[in-house]
Amino acid sequence: MRRLAVIVLSIASAFAVDKKPLFSTQPAGAYPGHATQEKITVGVKPYNTDALAATAFGKVKPHERGILPVLVVIQNDTGKPLRLDLQAEFVTADMVHLDAMTPDDVVRFEGIQKRPGMRPPTAPIPIPRKVKKGPLNTPEIEGRAFNVKLLPPGESANGFFYFQASDIAGSHLYLTGIKDAASNQSYFYFEVPLDKK
Repeated sequence: MRRLAVIVLSIASAFAVDKKPLFSTQPAGAYPGHATQEKITVGVKPYNTDALAATAFGKVKPHERGILPVLVVIQNDTGKPLRLDLQAEFVTADMVHLDAMTPDDVVRFEGIQKRPGMRPPTAPIPIPRKVKKGPLNTPEIEGRAFNVKLLPPGESANGFFYFQASDIAGSHLYLTGIKDAASNQSYFYFEVPLDKK
């Protein structure tokens, strides 16, 4: 009986050591960076520290590789369903607009800038090659990406957009593509600061 208890405790402690912090979100209005208009609230949070990255991506730290994950939480209090065809841009303090990267691009991202005019070597006969994955190849990158297309009334949705950026001082997220599902009428864009604490 003692041997069984020791085995059970050993297994339990092994799982406890490997346990990572749980990922969770707050209501959209609870984030320091949020905006509300026409009963839609958008909250944003840049995941640019090791502690935040660990909760969402485990051991992978996108911010150390030049990729800034930005959590977006949308709350629908309009009383109508919303269609989400979201387009997100990271806008720097100098007003440079950076489009969001696809999760597939993030997974393949090496973090190395290649010299202009450099081309990969080609073979005389095309040979199928395995697609190379980068250091950010983890299921959480795609699994936590924002991919909700329909948001019912009274509900919220969340997910990440990824940008090739690092400095958030004076920057903001520019978000478009929120529409009334019935009439297809677009709502005004959201511009939410990223450097609020």
